[in-house]
Amino acid sequence: MAVRRITFRLYPSDAQERKLREWRRMHKDLYNAALANRKIQYQKFGHSVDYFEQQNSLPDFKEVWTEYKKLGSQALQATLKRVDLAFQRFFKGLGGYPKFKSIRHYSGWTYPAKSGWNADTDGENGHLDLSNLGRIQMRGQARTWGTPTTCTIVFRNEKWYASITINCEPVRTTGDGAVGIDLGCKEAITLSTAEQASKPDFIKAGQLKVKAASKNLRRKRAPNRNKKIKASRRWKKQRKVVSKLQRKVKRQREDWLHKTTSSIVSGNSLVAGEELNVKGMTRKVKKGDKRSAQKSGLNRSILDVGFGMIGKMFEYKLAEAGGFYLESPTQKLKPSQRCAKCWELTPKTLKDRVHVCSNPQCGHTEDRDVNAAQVNLIWAKGAGTVLLDAEPPSSTSCGSMRQLGVKKRQKSQQVGGSGETPSAYAVG
Repeated sequence: MAVRRITFRLYPSDAQERKLREWRRMHKDLYNAALANRKIQYQKFGHSVDYFEQQNSLPDFKEVWTEYKKLGSQALQATLKRVDLAFQRFFKGLGGYPKFKSIRHYSGWTYPAKSGWNADTDGENGHLDLSNLGRIQMRGQARTWGTPTTCTIVFRNEKWYASITINCEPVRTTGDGAVGIDLGCKEAITLSTAEQASKPDFIKAGQLKVKAASKNLRRKRAPNRNKKIKASRRWKKQRKVVSKLQRKVKRQREDWLHKTTSSIVSGNSLVAGEELNVKGMTRKVKKGDKRSAQKSGLNRSILDVGFGMIGKMFEYKLAEAGGFYLESPTQKLKPSQRCAKCWELTPKTLKDRVHVCSNPQCGHTEDRDVNAAQVNLIWAKGAGTVLLDAEPPSSTSCGSMRQLGVKKRQKSQQVGGSGETPSAYAVG
């Protein structure tokens, strides 16, 4: 049983939308009140307020603020849980100290159980019933439908959405092939079979529109809190235009990545990628660096392709299909420098787009990205770091999962001397 999240677009009536806006504001006020309670109690009395203390005070709170009774106890508890999670992240060093939320930065609220809402749908369109609000039409389609568990009402870009989590058993078909991939800025995805997937032209055209609209935005009077300057009406109007174009490019990119990864998964039960620190790769350069313009362009190219999304898509889609997605240790393996034939390291710069092996006995020549994808696949078939210390493999041909299992059993017998498979060869 897997957990999936499906997002539906809501179409409330005018009266329902007024209520939704009011409820959103009330949940925001409760969030800020719970945050203020924790802050004041600790600063003035040295008392650390936890989630259960605030949860137990909800009945008395609703007796004073009676308008909160119609929101539902579990929805209010979920809002208090958001405050608790924010403090937990702060104590673990994963985020800053929780801040008070303005209405524009508070997206919505959550129903953590089945009480207070009901989704009348089989996964395609339907209606959402909310307690004390009524029936709201919704549109959307789920690839796999199951049993709804939680519902989050989200207000984003002047539109209402219902994000519903379901317990389901997703089914996805796959082949028995194996393929390695390499991500790049020139060609988004390169396979070990020499096939390449470039970023579509319509995404590039959309980005040009965003660039032109952003240039027009810079000509308007922007807000400046330090100088107490308010944004002009033209700036606000143009800002909405830029946001709309950016959202369209984002949806186009996600749609293209979903279709591309699904196509690869449909024919391969083993996909081998590499570990990429996208956050570090797109880090800004220090002030005064002469290559700041170059680095900004590289960062933009990496983010445009969606390096951080591709691996996650492969991971859950292959899990649904019963396959495997493995990532090679980039810093140790160095797939861009390593030869797929003799395993020799050949230093290259970003300008070197063709791999020419430095080993005179090998002389292997291949496209740089194709060679890196083949190295990732060889590493995955070796099922671990064993290949880094072993002899280089003799072939880069792709095999099925059954062939991979046979190879692992043979190597385990050579290493351990018995039929037991060492943990280094565990694909999962």
